[in-house]
This record gives sequence, C-alpha cells and structure tokens, in this order.
Amino acid sequence: MFLYPNSSISIIVEVLERVAESDDKEAAKFGGLFISLENNRQRLPRFHFSSLADDNSAASSSIERVARIPKDKGDDTPSPIVLQGTQLVRKFNSAVLDTIHILLAVFRIESKNVDLVLSMNIPLETVEGKVDDAKYQQARLDFDTAVKSLRILDFGLFV
Repeated sequence: MFLYPNSSISIIVEVLERVAESDDKEAAKFGGLFISLENNRQRLPRFHFSSLADDNSAASSSIERVARIPKDKGDDTPSPIVLQGTQLVRKFNSAVLDTIHILLAVFRIESKNVDLVLSMNIPLETVEGKVDDAKYQQARLDFDTAVKSLRILDFGLFV
C-alpha cells in the first residue's frame, strides 16, 4: 500500500487467488442482483469490488463503469479489466459515512491461477474533509498511468 503525501488517497497492489470458474454466478452478483454480462471477464472486477465492499463493511456501493484496456505492451502482461465505483464506508466507527471513489484493475494471470489487483481509494468526502478536484484528477491520471504501464517481468514470482 502506498499513501499519497498530504491526503488519504492510497494505491494498493494485491496478489490474490484467481476467482474460480465455479464462482461465476457468485462473481456476477452485485447488490443482491444477478448481472447478465456478455463477457464473463467483466465479472472479475465486480467480484473483487464486491469483496472490497464487504471487507470495508460498506453501507452501500455502486459501479459506474467497467472496461477492458487493450493489450498493447508487446509482452506477456495480460490486459487489465478496469472498474470505477463508489463505496459509502464508516471509518473508525464514525456515525458519518465517508464517500470513497474506488478505481480497480484486475490482471488475470491464467497460468499461475492469480488475479493481480491494483486498486486506488480516493476519499471524496470524509469527516476530515474532501479531496479537491485537482488532487482527484491527478489521482485518476496516476491510476491510469500505473495500469497502462504495469509490466510483469518475472512470472516466476507467482508460485
């Protein structure tokens, strides 16, 4: 986890066990509704976003967009699927809900049974204050740059 200086914006890289194919129906659930998608791959970030919402004990969450970033690096790094959404979370047992914008990218590494997840948490509105528009736009740009430039040089790291 990396925390931005002078703000609560964070970026996290996680190496997670791949969401199993038998979990497809579970991965497609969000907010108690079954989401019908043509591309099963778009279920991956939804599953990880939902898991994050559960881990955060989010009072509510919503997904604004899911998109695949085309592979153009010329290496074996998989194409990521990117999600952006919002979660309302109580921090430190506060009575007030914080609004957190979540940017999430999933790189599925089939051969290693791994989902590499890059996520960014941007606190839009919290008890401590708000992230101003300039910091928000810079954080989004930083996330986009990280996703597009991420390269896996040694797949042997995933055992």
